[in-house]
Order: sequence, then C-alpha cells, then structure tokens
Amino acid sequence: MEARRDRMPRQVLIIHGWSDTSKSFKSLANFLRDNKYLITELWLGDYISLDDDVRITDIGKRMAQVIDDMIERGGLLNTFDVIVHSTGGLVVREWLTTHYRKRANECPMKRLVMLAPANYGSKLAATGKSMLGRIVKGYNNWFQTGQGMLNDLELGSQYQWELAQRDILITPDADDSDYYYGPDLVWPFVIVGTHPYTSMLRQIVNENGADGTVRVCAANLNAQGITIDFGQDDPNKAVQLWESRLNDFSIPLSILPTRTHGSVVDPERAEKDNQDGIMETAEEKAQLGQFILEALDCHTFDQYREIQQKWAEFNEKTAARRLQSKNPDYFHQYMQVNFDVSDDFGNPINDYFLEFFSNTAKRNDTANVYLHHSVIEDVKVNSQNKSYRNIYFDRTDLIEGYYPQVPGKNPVLYLSISAASPGKNVSYFSRQKIGADLQLPIHFQNEVAARWLKRNTTHFVRIILPRQPSEKVFTLTRFDKM
Repeated sequence: MEARRDRMPRQVLIIHGWSDTSKSFKSLANFLRDNKYLITELWLGDYISLDDDVRITDIGKRMAQVIDDMIERGGLLNTFDVIVHSTGGLVVREWLTTHYRKRANECPMKRLVMLAPANYGSKLAATGKSMLGRIVKGYNNWFQTGQGMLNDLELGSQYQWELAQRDILITPDADDSDYYYGPDLVWPFVIVGTHPYTSMLRQIVNENGADGTVRVCAANLNAQGITIDFGQDDPNKAVQLWESRLNDFSIPLSILPTRTHGSVVDPERAEKDNQDGIMETAEEKAQLGQFILEALDCHTFDQYREIQQKWAEFNEKTAARRLQSKNPDYFHQYMQVNFDVSDDFGNPINDYFLEFFSNTAKRNDTANVYLHHSVIEDVKVNSQNKSYRNIYFDRTDLIEGYYPQVPGKNPVLYLSISAASPGKNVSYFSRQKIGADLQLPIHFQNEVAARWLKRNTTHFVRIILPRQPSEKVFTLTRFDKM
C-alpha cells in the first residue's frame, strides 16, 4: 500500500494478547511507520500472560504505572493511540476503567483500534486450561498456561460481566454514570476476521462465525443487557432493559472475510506468510490496512459515525458471501448470550434449565427440532461459577431456516427457565403469579425494532428466581392452644 505523505506523525502503542509477545507485531509497526506514524520498539507493550498468578487486573494496574511514568519522563506524549490484539483489548479496557474512573476525559488514549479483541471471551480459553493447552503452550513454562488470565477469558466469566458493566452497560440498580467512549473521550474501533484456521492442528479450535480463536460477536464491543425478575407480580415489570453507556452511537465493527486470528495483525501479509492458504484478491488483502488507517485517521466524531455506518454495510457484504461460498457457514452471522441466574437474595443458582421454543404450548414441531439442531450451536457452563452459562446462536439459520418453519404470520422465539428446588423446605416460583410459566419473547421475525437479540453481538441476561419457603418454615401458634 502506498504511504500517505500528508499524514501527521502520532504516537501509537501496540499491545499483544495471551501467550504472545511484541515480536509478533513488527510487520504491523513497519506498516504504520511506512504510513507516517511515529512508532518505535519502545511502544510495543509486553506483559506476562502464561504465569498462573497473573490476572488481567494485575496487568492493567502495572500498565497504568508504566504509562504514567513514561508520560512524566516525556517518553510518551499526552495524547496517543493504541492498537490491541486479542486479550490486549481486555487489558486496555481494564486500564481505562480503573485508572481513569471518574476522570475518563484525562485519559491520553484517543483512538483504540482493536484487532480481533476477546472483549467477551474466547472458547479457546477452556482449551488453554486443559492438558492440551499445558502441553502446547506450557511446555517451556513449567506447564503454566496463565490460569488467572484464562479464567477471565473463559466464555461468560464473572470478570467479563463486571468489565462490561464498567464501560458499556448500565444495570437498573447501578449508581455509576461514568462514560469512557464518546465525542470527547476514547474512540474504539473493532476489526475482526471470520475465516477459521485451515492448518491441520489449528482446526481443532475452529467454529463458524469466528476467526479460529475469537467469535465475531465476542469481539464486537457493542453489547446488550437485560434483567428478568420472575418474582415480579406485574409482567410489565418483570423485564428491564439495561441502558448503554454509548449515548446513542455504536462502536464501528468491520468483519474481514479472509482473515484469521493470527493474520489480522499483518496488513501487508506476503504470500509466503499466508500459512492458511486462504485465497484473496488484491482488494481483499488491502482491506485490513485500509481499515486500520481509516480508524487512525478519524479526526471528528461525525467522521467516526460515518465509519460505523460504512463498516456495517461492509459487514453485510461479508455475510452475503455465503450465497456463493463453498463453505457458507464461515459467513453466517452469530450472536451469543451470557446468562447469570440467582435467587432474590443474590445467591447463585447452579442447577437450572433454559428452554427455547416457537409456540406457547411448547409443541415439538419441526421448527423446534431445527432450532435445537441448527440454531443453538454451543452451550458452555462456566467452570468457575456454574450459574454462568454461554449460549451460541446462529442468527442466519434463525432468520433463514427457523422462522420459515414456524406456523403463523408473526413467528417469535420464546425463552423460559426451570430450576431444581434448593431442598424440601424451599422451592422456586411457587405461589407466584408469574412463576415458571413466564414465557419471554426474545426475538421477532417481523418486528425489527423489537428484536432484542442483535447480530454479531454479545448479550447479558440476568435472571432472578424467587425463593418460596414452605408453610412449615415459620409458623405462629397461640400459647393457650398449645
């Protein structure tokens, strides 16, 4: 790509992901230098990720100390941009939301370009903690693979819930009005591939709608949140949508059809470095570099909004490739939902069952069979807290395969939940007006504005189940009747 000679030099900090080092980003640094960005080896951040005692919170805290010191000594300017890869996205969000809490306007970071960030986890985290992960990644590190970081990276982890509520979502009971992204704050951009790995060993971690390591919907920083309180007598109060900290704008997301998790950091990838053997045109090869420069060259928030719309249109073209592709599932659009179930005292509930269906009678029609066979592709119970679940939905199959089989003019996707009683003296739902029979519609075919489940997006669902003690738990008896 020809360098732009009118570009003003600006400092850029590059931060790597789990099990990686800054050495992987020399090609990206050279690309930026060739395009007139001031970047040196000094600004290639390194951190420990394979030692079991280190968590993302530790890295974010140390990052704050290093950057503050460098700014004070003049090594870093008071304004710079950051490019992150994979877990680096979580590291920077941790630094931003803790070190600059209540003073986000003082953060020196202006543009945050996230390359395949694991904003809402990675399915690979579970593999990293397994024996396979210890053999592959921990062989030269006393078989440590970074348990602390991998726990944070695991799908639906408590850390991701907490972080999302710091910088993206506002729960109904929150009293925190901090904002980190916006016109006078940080401008994030997300760029992710949707092509899996093709080499033999790496194929074991592939899944559709992902880049071999991170799902597109997990990379997208935009998120949705909702609380469902089954203890409410009034159905209209049972569901509360969470507010967004984005103040009526969306973070730009671009989905590249020919990039994997590894190749999304190399804008000018040489043919010899295309280890996955993915065929691409010259235009497709140049797209990554164009998007990175477009993000770094964004100078006004109006331009930021224009990029968001432009990239959204590009993503629909990526999705449309399934119509001509030999591997159409690569380009399906997916969404994931993180569930957290607790009782009305805040105690976690581990033994529960979520049910999705097309009709309020829960008939086992062909639509329901298709739903569970083709639309719901993966269910993960978090290993650290079994009240957390992650469910992966194929949105393309939902729209194009499931809804056409649902009888009626206005097909709907419903959700319900059942849970095992805590014991013989306490149950859930009993004597409640809503109880276990609440059937919540969560997606509508014909009402786009009412669709709560969004394409390429992570959703957080907090479900509250009411504990109902039996009559024997507490009684009153008149003394003279004893």
